[in-house]
Amino acid sequence: MIIDIRNLYKNYLNGEMEVPVLNDVSLCVDEGEFVSIMGPSGSGKSTLMNIIGCLDRPTSGTYLFNGNDVSSMSDDELSDLRNKGVGFVFQQFNLLPRETAVQNVALPLVYADVAPAERERRAREALDRVGLSDRADFLPTQLSGGQKQRVAVARAIVNDPSILLADEPTGALDSKSGEQLMDLFCDLNRQGMTVVMITHERGVARYARRVLMMNDGILTETDDLGEGGIK
Repeated sequence: MIIDIRNLYKNYLNGEMEVPVLNDVSLCVDEGEFVSIMGPSGSGKSTLMNIIGCLDRPTSGTYLFNGNDVSSMSDDELSDLRNKGVGFVFQQFNLLPRETAVQNVALPLVYADVAPAERERRAREALDRVGLSDRADFLPTQLSGGQKQRVAVARAIVNDPSILLADEPTGALDSKSGEQLMDLFCDLNRQGMTVVMITHERGVARYARRVLMMNDGILTETDDLGEGGIK
């Protein structure tokens, strides 16, 4: 089991008032799963994603990542886990505009102290996995929105992480590019990549094999989208 979350709570302070965001959330994700988490804006799904990705800490509850207690990790250990264990894909690509596609993909390897020649090889290999080997030396301004997101996916998987976290990955894409991106996620999942994705779009959520619903900080299983894994 990669993710084992039990009885998780997250509160934020708004002045002197404590605002609950996550309420007794439990979630288990096995290796090789493709899980989507749906919910409206403000439901807590992004907060949960940040905790899963070790970008935030819960107020209470337990979180084991690959059997390791995240709450006992130092900031340096969490940084190392994020770099090597988790791949992030965000809505707005987050590419460096003056770096080529291959340079953007190689960034996690720079932080992991991988030698330059090996960085280059692995970055180009990751671009090939997402179908962009012919765009390796292009700048982001020379790429379409769908291609930029594929570069972001290549960057997310270049370190061979335990899990790929995607936060509204189709939000900045047209419908055709969104479908192509979800086909890519399905391909990566079939190759063994564990994927957890948050979205507010029902059609996107249905690509996953398991769909969860977040409302008012409460996470529940749902089957009202029909059969999962439609691709």
